[in-house]
Amino acid sequence: MTDAPSILPGLALLPAGLATVLIVLSRHRPALRESWSIAAAAVQTVIAALMIPAVLEGRQLVWHAISLTPDVPLLLRADALGVLFAALASALWIVTTVYSIGYTRALAEHSQTRYFASFAMSLFAAVGIALAGNLLTFFLFFELLTIATYPLVIHRGTDDALRAGRVYLLYTLGGGTALLAAVVWTGALAGHLDFEPGGILAGTGAAPGALWTLFVLFVVGVGVKAAIMPLHTWLPVAMIAPTPVSALLHAVAVVKAGVFGLVRVVGFVFGPELLDELGAGVALAGVCAATIVLGSLAALPQDNLKRLLAFSTVSQLSYIPLGVALGMPAAFTGGVLHIASHALLKITLFFCAGALHATAHVDRISEMTGIGRRMPLTMGAFAVAAFMLAGLPPGPAFVSKWHLLSGAAAAGTWWAVAALLTSTLLNIAYFTPIVVRAFSKPAAEDHHHGSGEARPALVVPLLLTAVAGIVLGLAPDGLVDVLSLARLVTVSVLGGSG
Repeated sequence: MTDAPSILPGLALLPAGLATVLIVLSRHRPALRESWSIAAAAVQTVIAALMIPAVLEGRQLVWHAISLTPDVPLLLRADALGVLFAALASALWIVTTVYSIGYTRALAEHSQTRYFASFAMSLFAAVGIALAGNLLTFFLFFELLTIATYPLVIHRGTDDALRAGRVYLLYTLGGGTALLAAVVWTGALAGHLDFEPGGILAGTGAAPGALWTLFVLFVVGVGVKAAIMPLHTWLPVAMIAPTPVSALLHAVAVVKAGVFGLVRVVGFVFGPELLDELGAGVALAGVCAATIVLGSLAALPQDNLKRLLAFSTVSQLSYIPLGVALGMPAAFTGGVLHIASHALLKITLFFCAGALHATAHVDRISEMTGIGRRMPLTMGAFAVAAFMLAGLPPGPAFVSKWHLLSGAAAAGTWWAVAALLTSTLLNIAYFTPIVVRAFSKPAAEDHHHGSGEARPALVVPLLLTAVAGIVLGLAPDGLVDVLSLARLVTVSVLGGSG
C-alpha cells in the first residue's frame, strides 16, 4: 500500500461536523433540522464511497491537518479497514436518521434538537476513529465519541437514565484513561504513533513484561466499548436509551468503535507475530471465546427484548477480535467481515424492537404473542435478521462465521470452533421462541395497544437493512466490495491471499 495525499479523508469529517452546528441553529424549525441530518448522512456516504476504489487499487489516502504535539500530527489515513468502517457507519446513518425522525415523532420525544445534534457529533467521531492514521488521533476521536453519546444515553432524563449515564461514563472514561496511558507508553517505546500493518511495536525489543502490561492497557482501553466480558456491564444498562440510540450504540458507533480499536491494536499496534511470541493473541482469543458463549447464555433468560439484543451483541461482537487474535488469514478476514455483517443485522433487530415499542407499546417477549399477525413486515424482518445473525445461510453472518470457523480449524484451536458453534445453537435457542410466539395465534385474553404496522418512516428502514443483509450474504462483493476490503486488510497485516 502506498500513501497518496488527498483531501477526501478530511472532507469525510465535514458533513457530520457541519450538520451538528446547523441542527442547533435550526432548533425552531424541525423539518429543516431533520433535512440537515439526512443531507449530511447522504453526502458523508458519497465521500466514503469515493475513497473505496483508490484503496482497492492499493493506495492509502492521507490528509495531514495540524500537529497535535511535536512530530505527531492530526493524521487521517483511508486504508481498507478505515474505509470499510467509515462507509458502513455513514450509510447506516442515513437509515437511522430516517428511522429516528419517525420514532421521535411517533413518541413526541423531547429535546429533539439535542438528540439529532448528538447523533451527528457521534457520527463525526465514528468517522474520525475509522480514518485515524495514528494512535493520538484515534484516542481523541475515541474519547469524543464518549462525550457525544452521553446525552443520548441519558436522553429520557429519568432517574434510571441518569444512573445509566453515570455507569456509562464510569466505564468509558475509565477505559479512556487506560487507553491514554497505553498511547503515551507506545510512543515512548516505538518513537512514533503511526499505525503500521504488522505492528508499531514489532522490533522495539521491549521486555515481555512491559509489552504484556501495555497489551492489557490497550485491551481495557478499547475493550470497554467493545463490551468484552467482564467490561460489558454498561451495555445492557444503557438500553434505557431510545431505541434509535440503542441501534447507534450497537451497530454504528460505540461498540463498533471498540471492536474496530481491537483490530487496530492486534493488527497495527502489536502485530500478530509479536502477539504470538508473547502468547497474548491466544489469551485474547480465549477471553473472546468465553464472552461469545457467556453472552449468549445471558441472553437466553431475558424477557425484555432490548436487553436480550444487548447480551446478543456482547456475544456477537467478540467474533471480531476472536478472528483477528487467532492470526490465521481466513479467521482474520472473517473477523473484519463480521463488522459489516453484525451491523446490518443487529440494526435491523433494534429497528424492529423500536417499531414494536412505538406502535404496539410492546417491550417484553412475553407480551409478543401474535404480534407478528398485526405487524407482519416488522416481525418478518425480525425473523430474517435474527436467523441470519445466528449464522444461517444466506445471511452475511454465515459468510463471516464460515471464515472464522475455517481459520480456527486451520489454527487447531478447536475450543474456538466449539465456542462459535455453541453460540450458533444458543442464538437459535433464544431467537426461535420470539418468532414462534410472534406468529402464533394470540390467546383470547391477549391485547396489544394499537394495531397494524408502524408508520412508514419506521418500517422502510428496517426493511431496507434486512434486504441489505440478504444482499451482503448472497454477494459480499456485490454493491460494495466488502469482502475484498476485508481480505485487503488481512493481506496488509498477515500477507497471503486473505
